[in-house]
Amino acid sequence: MRLDLSTWQEVEHYLDERDGIFLPTGSIEQHGPIGLIGTDSLCAQDIATGAGELIGAMVAPTIQYTPAPFNMSFPGTVSLSAETFGRVVDEVVDGLMHHGFRHIYVLNGHGANLEPLRNVLADRAECCRIKSWWDFAPVNVLRRKWYGDWEGMHATPSEVAITQARHRVVLHEMLDLPERLSAVYMAEHAGDRHGSAEEHRARFPDGRVGSHSSLATPEQGRELYETACQSVAEDFAQFVAGQTIS
Repeated sequence: MRLDLSTWQEVEHYLDERDGIFLPTGSIEQHGPIGLIGTDSLCAQDIATGAGELIGAMVAPTIQYTPAPFNMSFPGTVSLSAETFGRVVDEVVDGLMHHGFRHIYVLNGHGANLEPLRNVLADRAECCRIKSWWDFAPVNVLRRKWYGDWEGMHATPSEVAITQARHRVVLHEMLDLPERLSAVYMAEHAGDRHGSAEEHRARFPDGRVGSHSSLATPEQGRELYETACQSVAEDFAQFVAGQTIS
């Protein structure tokens, strides 16, 4: 049940019975030669919507314009400052809470969103939960099985596979192997802590960051999507019920 496709009467009726809502967050940024610009937003929105359908939960419109300054040398990327993004999230959450939503589940699809999300929602732990769709063990079993170290950091085959299954396959020749990243590099750059846009494109000229996107298939994407929807739905239900997740 999408908030933007509901009437106010339908939202009022929903709030008479429950108070949970998904708030997806993504990005508008390059995702390599075969990844869609909206990949992060599409994955978060689709999985939130799928999870919502499983448990009858409402889904707010996706916050798509977010921080991605390191990708601004690639056409199509649109980046907000972390401060602006934080203010947007803060005011959206305030608006939802004003109407009676007391359990706001932020389903994230973009690494650079995590620090600002945690900062702005730090004092709202009881009413807000932040999860990325790749946080769940069943999802990671599939990512490791199919992609191993070639999952990489950006334009990952898992996210490309989900968009192939749900939206569009970009026809292409098999891409060359990307640069293999060390564990140290990945740890130091987790959360999209990359350099300037110019440095980033010079280091990763086709936009992939250690990710062999060509490994993605729509069939894998369907299984990843279904697995993520189930995992997220279960976690949302526990959150709304007030259960602590270990």
